[in-house]
Parts: sequence; C-alpha cells; structure tokens
Amino acid sequence: MKRIFEEAALGRLPLKNRLIRSATRAAIADPAGHMPEGLFQIYEELAKGGIACIVTGSTSVSDNDFCLDGVARLSNDGLIPEHQKLTELIHKQECPVLVQLVLGEYNRAEAGKLHYNINVDDLTPENIEDVKEMFLAAAERAERAGYDGVQILASNGCFLSRFISPYYNHRTDGYGGSVEKRAKLLVELISGICERYPGLHRNLKIDCEDFMAGGLTQDDSLEICKLCAQAGVESIEVSGNGSSIAGISAGEKEAYFKKFALRLAEAVEIPVVLVGGHRSFENMEKVLNEGEIAFLSMARPLIREPYLPNRWKSGDTSPSKCFSCNMCYLTTGHHCIYASGPVSVRRF
Repeated sequence: MKRIFEEAALGRLPLKNRLIRSATRAAIADPAGHMPEGLFQIYEELAKGGIACIVTGSTSVSDNDFCLDGVARLSNDGLIPEHQKLTELIHKQECPVLVQLVLGEYNRAEAGKLHYNINVDDLTPENIEDVKEMFLAAAERAERAGYDGVQILASNGCFLSRFISPYYNHRTDGYGGSVEKRAKLLVELISGICERYPGLHRNLKIDCEDFMAGGLTQDDSLEICKLCAQAGVESIEVSGNGSSIAGISAGEKEAYFKKFALRLAEAVEIPVVLVGGHRSFENMEKVLNEGEIAFLSMARPLIREPYLPNRWKSGDTSPSKCFSCNMCYLTTGHHCIYASGPVSVRRF
C-alpha cells in the first residue's frame, strides 16, 4: 500500500514523500526574465514547507517570448547566476528542483524585425530547428545552474501543446498529420536533452486532452506519452487544457484528471504524476492506491498553505484550506487573498 509520507523515487531522484509542487507562475519577473527577491522567498517557503520536489513556474527558453506576463527566463547565459541562487536555496532544504521549460509563442527576429506568434502551420524547417535548439540551450543552462532536472511543458495552450494538437497543427510534412508526426518535434527535443545532458531528470507535462472539438484526444495523448517515454522521458505529469477548475473542496471535484492518469500509469513504465484538484489527505491516499499513479502534485493549495505537507505530516490531516476561488490569479504575485503570514500576503 502506497503512503503519501514514504520515500519514493521519481526516476533517479529519491524523494522524501509523494508530494510535488506543480509549476505555478507568480508572474513577477521583469520583462527580461529576471527574478525579484520576492520570488526567491516564495520558493524558500515552499522548500521549508515539506514538499518533496519543486517544479518552478513557467521559465521561457526564448528572449522573444511575450505570451505570458512576468515569466522568468533561462534564455541566455546572463540569467544563470540567479537560477543558481534559486537551486542553492532550495537544495539547502534537501529538496530537489526541476525547472519548467516553456515556449509560450514562437516569435522570430529576422533582419532587425520581430515576427510575432508564428503559427504551427507556417513554421519553416529552420524555425523548427530553432525551437529545438532553444530548448536544448535552456537545458544546458539548467544543468549549469544546478537544477536536478527539467520539465518540458506541452500543456495548457503553450507552443508545444499546440504543435501536438490537430486543432492547430495542419502541417503536411513530417511534423503534421498522424499522432507520430505531430509528436516528432517533442520527441526530438526530448531525445536531444537525453543525449546531451543525461544527468538531468526529464519530465513531461502534458494535457490528457484539449477539451474542444478537433483537439487533442485522450488516445492521442496516450500515444504521445508512450513515444516520449521511449525517447527518454523519465516521468510524466498529467494535466488538462484549462485546468484550474473552481469550487473544489474535500470530496468534491477532486483529482479531476485521475481517469486518464490511471490509464497512462498502466501503459508506461515510468512514474506518473497527477495534478488537479487535490484537497483532502484521505482522498489523495485513496488515489495513490487505486492504480499505479506514483506522485501527486499541487499548485493552488500551496499558494494558500506553503507548509501544508508539514502540517499533514505532523498529524493534522484536515483538508487544504484552499477552496479554489481562483482569486490568486488576479493578484500581484498570485498570492492567496485569504492567507495570513509575512510572505503569503506580501505584494511584490
């Protein structure tokens, strides 16, 4: 029987429990992607709070990606020192950390002009190679900065999630059409990271489906996950397009991507991580023991209570105080308007 508070391995990474902090964007980095002191404080609180592993908020691989406000970047060597500072403060708490690498939109600078948001169908072969190299270069910087691994974001409407979706990808070359061809770019960049930086843990975050007509289906996602596992992905986090469902409470709407995660965990031989609507300790342990799901990840509950894992471990297993009002998304720094404490209420 699996327990939340037992040691477990995320691929080659030994973790002290089965709780992972899912990537949560604070949206307070400056336009160049530099992280302010407040962001370091957020991560330090999380690391001290008892979580077994942290995935950073969205970190763009491109200097010219303007899809998300306040996104951190790992797109040039000048940013490495602050990421090294981040990994060091998290590692002081004996907590591994993965950097979430993302491309929100592909903007190409040519002849002094920036071409904005080039869609999937219009990408040239050179553009596709450019995307791969951006991710590979960011992975190299992640290794130099001391990260334990990378999470490749292919969910929640970002560039890679659009590339694998038939709703957006209508290409007729080797990168479009069948599931295998739509997955080719993702598979190639994962293979590249595996070959060049084998010491990094490689995690994929993917939608179980797009939840819209003509979009990515669960069967598509399952096949893409299998291909990525073959290419060298060591763990997969299951999400869904538009994943922040409101009005979740203990016993209500919890673990809303569970069905697909259970199916995936039977189909691959690597750890599956499930995010989405975890609020009660009892239900979370039940989910762990319904099948082969290995880890559970949380975002909004840890905005409200960064010390939630320690609270549960101490014996107070009352549900998370987060009731999914989603007001955190409307605040500067994405803090909880109901939380108290010197860090949680700070405006950055």
